[in-house]
Amino acid sequence: MPRKYFRKYLPSHESIRNHKYLGKLARFLRHPNLWHLNRDSVSGGVAVGLFSGLVPGPLQMLTAALLAIPLRVNLPVALLTTLYTNPFTIVPLYLAAYWIGSHLTGGSGAPIAEPPAFSWTAIGEWMRALAAWALALGRPLALGLVTLALGLAALGWVAVQVFWRVWVVVQWRARKARRARRA
Repeated sequence: MPRKYFRKYLPSHESIRNHKYLGKLARFLRHPNLWHLNRDSVSGGVAVGLFSGLVPGPLQMLTAALLAIPLRVNLPVALLTTLYTNPFTIVPLYLAAYWIGSHLTGGSGAPIAEPPAFSWTAIGEWMRALAAWALALGRPLALGLVTLALGLAALGWVAVQVFWRVWVVVQWRARKARRARRA
């Protein structure tokens, strides 16, 4: 992985410890896996971020942080991964979750009400209408969200593990080829 590129953007342990606001939380933020870029920490961060991204409302990053710290996975990766949900992707994801949940609960498959139309001029009202629409969907949505979140987390973890392994093998082979040319 291009760790050197990303390392320059990650904070050091000292900067976290000496930060005005984060200094009080430093004892929770000291574990190396929260900041280091290694295969297990990054794949865990992606899994936590994908799971937390489906938490309703503006609690996604807080959920990601609260899960990443005790699970000791990469905190910045977990926080950034939650950004896959946004006003353009949340409705299709919730529709997919409802579909999954209705199949798991043996629902009738009746069509659901149309989601509220997005409006740039009234984002707050749209978010309230979206929350009311989602709450009206009930048990199939809740079960579908948990199932989809767990599925996305597992898929993300496996994808990062596989990608990281492939990257390392390709780098090993390239290094071996360079050494063979020199000899």
